Amino acid sequence: MIVPRQQQASPDLLEQYREIAPSTLGHFGDQGYLRGIRPLFSNVRMLGNVVTVKVFPPDGSILRDALLLSQPGDVLVIECAGDEECACWGELRTLAGLIKGLAGVVVGGAVTDVAALREHRLPVFSFGVSAYTTRGIGLHGEVNGTVEIAGVQVNPGDIALGDDDGVFILDVVRAESLLPELMAKEAQDRERRVAFLDRLQSSLDCFGYP
Repeated sequence: MIVPRQQQASPDLLEQYREIAPSTLGHFGDQGYLRGIRPLFSNVRMLGNVVTVKVFPPDGSILRDALLLSQPGDVLVIECAGDEECACWGELRTLAGLIKGLAGVVVGGAVTDVAALREHRLPVFSFGVSAYTTRGIGLHGEVNGTVEIAGVQVNPGDIALGDDDGVFILDVVRAESLLPELMAKEAQDRERRVAFLDRLQSSLDCFGYP
């Protein structure tokens, strides 16, 4: 089943979320938090419109359709149904994702070709890594249906927000309603950070540290 791409969030809403850290969202609860999903490398930032994919390992052929359908700035969110140890994402698909302009990939399962993925720097989040991989059998798969990652239902057109601390998924209604509080929290944290750094520098100066 392949359903056309959906985008619920306006470009303006997505742009405003570039100023929001996942940990800021975490101050308001764990709804949409993908427990156990971790970035493959550090200093990573991901934000984008969700394209969902359901893979049935060991068949990974549906990912080709998802990549063809995706647009620049999208995030692929992939459910590995039935076998989370069979890696469905590796170097060649990462290169294809970079060509398409993906903002990132979230895999509810394993990834492979880890050294190459870290070199190419497309933001990739997963449960883990594996040398056992999918292949192009061409039997079945789904694009842009509801998927489930770490107990969270993810729909096409949701927003994926991730960094070194993990990934949140937000539907557009929740994203819009939370935004004022999130922006206020970010502003407050910036002010407190500056104040603490000033106090830290004063303490260092007092003790003669450079």
